[in-house]
Amino acid sequence: MLKIFNILKGVQKTQSQMAGSSKVFVVGVGMTKFAKPGTKPGDYPDWAKEAVLNALKDANLQYRDVQQACVGFCYGESTSGQRALYEIGMTGIPIYNVNNNCSTGSTALYLAKQLIENGNVECMLALGFEKMETGSLKARYTDRAHPIDNHVKVLKECHEITTSPRNAQLFGNAGLEHMRKYGSKPEHFAKIAWKNHKHSVNNPFAQFQVEYSLDEILKSPSINGYLTKLQCCPTSDGAAACILASENFVRRHGLEDQAVEIIGMEMATDLPSLVEDKSMMKVVGYDMTKTAAEKLFSKTNIKPTDVHVVELHDCFSANELITYEALGLCPVGKAGELIDRGDNTYGGKYVINPSGGLISKGHPLGASGLAQCSELCWQLRGLADKRQVPNAKIALQHNLGLGGAVVVTLYRKGFASGKLGSKL
Repeated sequence: MLKIFNILKGVQKTQSQMAGSSKVFVVGVGMTKFAKPGTKPGDYPDWAKEAVLNALKDANLQYRDVQQACVGFCYGESTSGQRALYEIGMTGIPIYNVNNNCSTGSTALYLAKQLIENGNVECMLALGFEKMETGSLKARYTDRAHPIDNHVKVLKECHEITTSPRNAQLFGNAGLEHMRKYGSKPEHFAKIAWKNHKHSVNNPFAQFQVEYSLDEILKSPSINGYLTKLQCCPTSDGAAACILASENFVRRHGLEDQAVEIIGMEMATDLPSLVEDKSMMKVVGYDMTKTAAEKLFSKTNIKPTDVHVVELHDCFSANELITYEALGLCPVGKAGELIDRGDNTYGGKYVINPSGGLISKGHPLGASGLAQCSELCWQLRGLADKRQVPNAKIALQHNLGLGGAVVVTLYRKGFASGKLGSKL
């Protein structure tokens, strides 16, 4: 019996050594320039190949080093993930196709992280891409229940339905609710768009790189009431990719200097308040964002005020404003004051959406979450060029999809002087 016990103990020790720590790191990132649908040369496999090869080059790895892949897209046939990756190589690895509406890219990242944490693999690829149509998002299937039927039902109960695009009505009315409850003004939402367009000027990957005056944003065509065209994200074509690895893999391949640790990552879906509270802010994800953020900060022992740089889901300026409060970046009802102080841009408390956000960078649904991750990794590694946030140590990501799901993530540079982790 003693001999068997010692053998089992040795096996457990070997398994533990193989697994190493459960920490997961982003070791390589890459993306394409985002573009208006129909204007980008090539097809989604070409864009996916470009993004993945950029990420592999960044990590100084070969495709054969990737053990499994999670591939996100919303518009495309089943197994488009395989079709995209076969452009790079047919290595026989498991490929998981992921669709979680606008949070698809971060969902692919979330699943890749879990597979590494569970000890199944040491190196994962998370890829997202989209080939979209021009104009606002439309339902693809009309002969079955729609995933946001419950959301639209609350909209109909609370507001008169107009001819505006559906999502603009959902998020626009969420902004109106904030105005009514807390006194925010149309100018606060316009200031967010002004900031994001200004940030995008320095992002070579952004779909738009044009700076506008606040007056131009306020006077651009109305999409839904106060919500003007320049406050709404466009549809886009493009791809982004991130390579994740275990600590053992990082050390074996000498990637300590560029490894960015995923400190924590939480996903949440809708709560009963979606239908019970008749709140448009909750319909568009306020409560699930708040839930995920509170779990994340509690588990990591990090406070929202510790964060330096943020990439969040500004599909509309209204969503960026209400998300400030849901993430805990400011007290409830105080988002307008945060904006007026300039605490969402360079020189303020946080720099939010230095990439230009979805509003300016563009929003190819499957790629957006991974483009956010890429931007934050560049920021933490000091590689963001003219967008660089000074002394960025802690980064926060928020990626949301109606229907619904939200992924909230914290990052920091993974190693300091060859040692794991860094103190705030």
